[in-house]
Amino acid sequence: MTEELDLLDWRRQISALYAKVRAGDQRSGHVHWRSVRDVLFRSHPQSPLDAAGRTAFSGLRYFDYDPTLRLTARVQGRPGERVEVQTSTGEAMAMRRFGVVVLPVGTLEVFWIDVYGGGVFVPFRDATSGTTTYGGGRYLLDTIKGADLGSTAHGELVLDFNFAYHPSCHYHHRWSCPLAPRESHLSVPIRAGEMAYETPHQ
Repeated sequence: MTEELDLLDWRRQISALYAKVRAGDQRSGHVHWRSVRDVLFRSHPQSPLDAAGRTAFSGLRYFDYDPTLRLTARVQGRPGERVEVQTSTGEAMAMRRFGVVVLPVGTLEVFWIDVYGGGVFVPFRDATSGTTTYGGGRYLLDTIKGADLGSTAHGELVLDFNFAYHPSCHYHHRWSCPLAPRESHLSVPIRAGEMAYETPHQ
């Protein structure tokens, strides 16, 4: 199978995973999400880990599920402003900032990744970034990649921090990932979702 078809398969599996999460109970969905991610990280050729990392992989780490951090919010619109978001390799990625969500833990920017088809992107950093989680931040939504928790019947985005995950560049430097910009920093610690990955030699 070519690299492109491997990537297609990865994205299909991620999309199917999130579809199952949206269709069921969040707690059981979270358990399933963790289990499938471990399988993909360990065995899929498009795993963020390299071959040696996949061989040594023993599972991702997570905070305990916290139901109080499953939040919903309506996107408060603002004029679409084109911005350049820094990536892990120092390059800039063009996006359009089209709204904000106001949450009990703080306010986050909502971006539209303005390439073919487009997609909603919600990254964040918090007071755990650089200690128990990756310093570049984590992602709540990245709908181009299939990471989509859905919306309520009233049109609010589901923003469940228990499903927060790290970008691929956290696991290996070969990946280039957009990092959470200054406007997406939360001052409080978010002790939910994925914790920093520790390689076997750490």
